[in-house]
This record gives sequence, structure tokens and C-alpha cells, in this order.
Amino acid sequence: MGSLKNHKQLYQNFKKDAENKELSKQSRVELYFLSIYHLIEACAAKFEVHINKHQKIRNLLELNEKIFEHETETVWRAFQTIETRIRPKFSYGFSWSEDDFKELITLYKKIENICLKVI
Repeated sequence: MGSLKNHKQLYQNFKKDAENKELSKQSRVELYFLSIYHLIEACAAKFEVHINKHQKIRNLLELNEKIFEHETETVWRAFQTIETRIRPKFSYGFSWSEDDFKELITLYKKIENICLKVI
């Protein structure tokens, strides 16, 4: 199982790289996605829960509401929006806009604020 320490370090490393404005927006979106995934994993690890795959976040968070309590749905919905609606625009094509990137940052910060209260 991944440790809280390891996931927190991955979150920080990916976030630092994601904030590098010299990188393409496409690369930055992927790095933000990886960063926030590992921050959620860090929170789960604090409760000895291992998500292991980003596709499992909703299911495992709903099964383990002790992690985020009343903010569980907020976390998985925001993550799911990044994963299924925003990230594919940047990763698989050119259909994204600046507004999509701004939405990503807004959702990222929403999840990050909740997670930092947990860890």
C-alpha cells in the first residue's frame, strides 16, 4: 500500500511541475491530474485505504466516507469532472479552451483545500 508520505510527495512534485508555465497546457493538465490524484490517495492512506486506480475514486470514497465525511461527493464529483470532461480535451485533441483550463484550476483548488484539511 502506498504511504501517506509517498503520495504527499508525489502530489507536491507533480504540482510543482504543473505550475511551470513554460510547459504546454496539455502537459500541465496531466500533471495537475496526477497531482490531485495523489493528494486524494494521501488522504485515503491516512485511513489505511488504497485507491490504486483513478477510475476507482468514486466507489472507494463512497465506501469510505470517513475520509472526507460530508465533502465526499464534492471530492469525487470534482475529480470525475477533471478526469472525464476536462483532461480528455487536453490529452486527446485540441478541443480545449482557456475556460477549460481555468475550470481545471478551480476544481483542483476545491479538491486540494478539502484534502489539506484531512492530512
